Amino acid sequence: MSIKILAFAGSLRKDSLNKKLLANASAYARAQGFEVEVFDLGEIPVYNQDIEDTGLPQSVIRFKTAIQGADLLMISAPEYNHGISGVLKNAIDWATRPDGDNPFSGKVGILMGASDGRFGTARGQIDVRKLLVAVDLLTIPQPYVYVAEGDKQFDAEGNLINEKNKASLEKLIARGIAVAEKLKN
Repeated sequence: MSIKILAFAGSLRKDSLNKKLLANASAYARAQGFEVEVFDLGEIPVYNQDIEDTGLPQSVIRFKTAIQGADLLMISAPEYNHGISGVLKNAIDWATRPDGDNPFSGKVGILMGASDGRFGTARGQIDVRKLLVAVDLLTIPQPYVYVAEGDKQFDAEGNLINEKNKASLEKLIARGIAVAEKLKN
């Protein structure tokens, strides 16, 4: 039974560390034979109930549909001011609208992140994990993937070069896939 994976990063910058990390995770999952769709959150507008009241934007509908069609969500979360990025929070808020229509519920997710700082995204992921509990996404707890000093962790082509980080990332993906497979059966 094939597992479908949806991957998205909570960063908009084209060359973001989190997009690089997500590209590495996606490449690894594809190499294992899994289908991976990468969704760019940049098209999702800032949440405004006035907009919602006139109908969900097409970008939000596409995001919700992608979540619904996935068995596993791979989320790469930057850390902004020791917390969750506004981009990621906004996308998750939109996806759970209207009230009672939550495509995250019962899905499996894995969380990773990269930053230039010494602690990676350890503090920011605390906020993200709280939010994922609130939207009922079963998030694999470990291993933690906090890529610290990210400006030194990728080569010129964007490949993750730190073997410890690569091993943690691969283990996290494998655990996520294993749980998603069990829940799908």
